[in-house]
Amino acid sequence: QVQFVESGGGLAQPGGSLRLSCVASGFTFSQSQMRWFRQVPGKEREMVASISRTGLGTNYADSVNRRFIISRDNNLNTLYLQMNNLKPEDTAVYYCNTGWDNPWGQGTQVTVSS
Repeated sequence: QVQFVESGGGLAQPGGSLRLSCVASGFTFSQSQMRWFRQVPGKEREMVASISRTGLGTNYADSVNRRFIISRDNNLNTLYLQMNNLKPEDTAVYYCNTGWDNPWGQGTQVTVSS
């Protein structure tokens, strides 16, 4: 079955960096567009970045543009999110997925605080 295992979250100071990873299984990773999402308790889950199957095309939400970088390694079935210049409003649980229709992983908590 489709599974996503996210990791790499933690506590970071404002202006700091974190790198998230997501290992995917149960489908042909290299043939799927991939996305990172985040969710704050009490708010709707939002998409923050997407990447094409080859990795050559990327898109970002305005709130993270020029600070986050999405990438992928199709040989490892792994998706990444490099998060730079972190802000307190980036605090959320981060998830990866192909879209909205597959089961969700457990996510990884990112907390930005001084």
